[in-house]
Amino acid sequence: MATIISRNVNHLRYVNRCLRQFRRFPIPSPPVADTAPLRTLPILQSVVPLGFGIQSLAIYQRCLFGTSTASVNPENQAPNSSGEANSGNGKHSGGSHQSNESGKSVRGGPVSWLSFLLLIATGAGLIFYYDKQKKQHIEEITSASEAVKQGPSVGQAAIGGPFNLISHDGKHVTEKDLLGKWTLIYFGFTHCPDICPEELQKLVAAVDKIKEKTGIEIVPVFISVDPERDTVEQVGEYVKEFHPKLIGLTGTPDEIRSVARAYRVYYMKTAEEDSDYLVDHSIVMYLMGPDMKFVKFFGKNNDVDSLADGVIKEIKQYKK
Repeated sequence: MATIISRNVNHLRYVNRCLRQFRRFPIPSPPVADTAPLRTLPILQSVVPLGFGIQSLAIYQRCLFGTSTASVNPENQAPNSSGEANSGNGKHSGGSHQSNESGKSVRGGPVSWLSFLLLIATGAGLIFYYDKQKKQHIEEITSASEAVKQGPSVGQAAIGGPFNLISHDGKHVTEKDLLGKWTLIYFGFTHCPDICPEELQKLVAAVDKIKEKTGIEIVPVFISVDPERDTVEQVGEYVKEFHPKLIGLTGTPDEIRSVARAYRVYYMKTAEEDSDYLVDHSIVMYLMGPDMKFVKFFGKNNDVDSLADGVIKEIKQYKK
């Protein structure tokens, strides 16, 4: 009994101290959430006399919960409030949560200035790195492509080979007689109505233009693919009509077949009527180097200027 009385006296002394402290400030009417829960009213009514009134009870409750809130660790308040919310006491958990929120310390945001600066520095570093790698990759591709364009070709086409023919002045001519000279070779026949004369005119005009631009002499050569009609005399009369340095070559059917096979030239008789017929053949000019090795071929789509410029370009690259 003495213990109960002593405990009540201590409570009364604590209430008196709180009353003296709060008398200095105006006491607003507490909101519903700040009033004591219903379960604390019997305890307060058993300890505090009725003369104090409802306002005294509110002051006592505020002092009691204020001291308890200050003594509780803010980190442990969130689980308690969440647990009370799950127990079904909605209003009581809401009120305690509001009181706990007032006691929490203000924390910094999720991103600090240091982490923000580190993020910017990392992003700038990655951009710089990938930009450098991209430029390096582009430079490697460019240098590789230039090396392919400027470097020597891998292997040579299997075009050209030995031959033994007769020139338009009756002399035997082989590929060795043309060594040390740049040569442009065209295959055709003297009875060709239009294509062969046009191509030979283009060839000799390009030869003259190359001589004028660079001083290099190109040997123009005409090889007949119609050995039956293109005799030495016929070829001689024919080449004189185009250029004084144009060499005309003919031979036996086997010799012509052999040289045509070596240079990958197609030819075939068409529409034979007595002795008047045409020969279907490849329309190609072959540029041969001073060693009589194949360098490049030029088709019908080239005009005089493009043919001359193409030959000059190949000669310059060959000298490198």
